[in-house]
Amino acid sequence: MYIVNLTYLKQIADVEKHIEAHRRYLDENYAREVFLASGPKTPRDGGLILVSGSITRAELELLLTQDPFFEHEIASYNVTEFTPTKFNSALASLV
Repeated sequence: MYIVNLTYLKQIADVEKHIEAHRRYLDENYAREVFLASGPKTPRDGGLILVSGSITRAELELLLTQDPFFEHEIASYNVTEFTPTKFNSALASLV
C-alpha cells in the first residue's frame, strides 16, 4: 500500500481552478479500485491519497503524472510505501 502526500506549490486560488479536474482524476482511480481514500490536509496546504497495493510503485509514479495537479504544477508528491501487518478484516481484500 501507499500513502501519497501532496503539498501545494501554489495559492489556494490556483488549486481551486483545477480542483474539478483533479476530482475527476480521483474518481477514475476509485472506479479502478486503486485509490482507497483521499482528502485535504488540515491546514489546507495539500492532501493525502491512500493507494491500494494492487499496483507497483512504478505504476503509481506514472499514474501520479496524470493528475491535473501534477500537470499544472499545483502540487508536489511524496510517496510512502508500506506493508500492512495489522488491519481491520474489512480491508483484507484491499491490502
